[in-house]
Amino acid sequence: MRRFLRWLLAILLTLGLLGYVVFQFWPLHNPHPAPRVGRGVLAIAHAKVYPSPDAEPVENATVVVRDGKIAAWGPEVAVPEGARVLACDHCVVMAGFWNAHVHFTEPKWNQAAWQSAEALNAQLEDMTTGRGFTTVVDLGSDPRSTISLRRRIETGDLKGPTIYTAGQGLFPPDGIPFYIKRNTPSFITRFIPQPANPKEAEEAARHAFAQGADVLKLFTGSYVTPDHVLPMPEDIAAAAVSVAHEERHLVFSHPSDLAGTLVAVHSGVDLLAHAPDTVDGIDDQVLRTIVDRHTAMIPTLKMFATTVTKKDSYLKPIYGVVRRFRELGGELVFGTDVGYMTDYATDDEFLALRESGVDAMGMLRMLTTAPAQRFGVLDQRGTIAPGKMADLVVLHGDPAQDVTAFARVDVTIRNGDVVYQRAPAR
Repeated sequence: MRRFLRWLLAILLTLGLLGYVVFQFWPLHNPHPAPRVGRGVLAIAHAKVYPSPDAEPVENATVVVRDGKIAAWGPEVAVPEGARVLACDHCVVMAGFWNAHVHFTEPKWNQAAWQSAEALNAQLEDMTTGRGFTTVVDLGSDPRSTISLRRRIETGDLKGPTIYTAGQGLFPPDGIPFYIKRNTPSFITRFIPQPANPKEAEEAARHAFAQGADVLKLFTGSYVTPDHVLPMPEDIAAAAVSVAHEERHLVFSHPSDLAGTLVAVHSGVDLLAHAPDTVDGIDDQVLRTIVDRHTAMIPTLKMFATTVTKKDSYLKPIYGVVRRFRELGGELVFGTDVGYMTDYATDDEFLALRESGVDAMGMLRMLTTAPAQRFGVLDQRGTIAPGKMADLVVLHGDPAQDVTAFARVDVTIRNGDVVYQRAPAR
């Protein structure tokens, strides 16, 4: 009897260990699957087409997509026989949008490797494709969720955007933000990377890329309490940035205030994931330094109003920093911080950008060519041109007349596949 119980216990322990290994590591397999490309011929006829932020729109044009790429477009282009034609009632066509700041951290993304396609498709549509996003950059999540989503999208099991991910972010020593701590069990926060020296920072960065990360996220300024920002030591940030750049990856920073911004810029970060919201000391000299270092900024203006306060005394100075940064020649990239912010609607972001001095074509640049160039894929995406991947968005309205038209999406096409189509009104 004792022998039987020992065998039974050994079997149960083995099964438990196997289950743990499967749960922990199987979702991370194949972290960079080959991109899915649509097949067949697709046409959008009689549209107003904005080929790029720097080109004049073309009226009554047709866009033809063949096997995932733009085959032709223009007012003289005919619809090929047998093509699937998308209805276009005074529609506007632009290159697919990027959201360069999202998170797949809400509980509904947990165990994405095993959730039903129906549930995940509805969630992806609500947060990404239904907003016109053909590419998103996840700036901090459980890699098991994000990599599983990416794998299932690229194998055709899900309809979603191209996903770049940072995996878990890197934090200052003892510098996990208060809003993460309050929602995360202590036994989990122990495993969140908080490198204490440059060597640990290098190891944490290499580990992130080995797990499948495409970019690195540093909390160079971390709100450890609602009123106190802890900066990351500059040598730690610089060590992580060095590894990322050595491996040809971009680095994003959560700056928060002057100290966090200066650490980001001096360590060589490529993009600020937010505008600094504690703006004391963020003057023209600092902004010129950011511009001179070719560091881009993702404003995430709606997030501040939604998750902090709508008071003008808080928001107006942030808008002023964004406006002045742009006036000095700084590059803005679009991002909303959805996932942390649970309101996915984008119209308020466009209105806040307009209030910060960005016009419609500036917003289109933020949504298309600016991120595509940063990620080194402008030769493939970001504008409408023959031979480029067919990442397209069809809008019900012209943003040049009303910037909230950027939020009125009829169809989203990614790599030639229709990944979202608005249901007809009843």
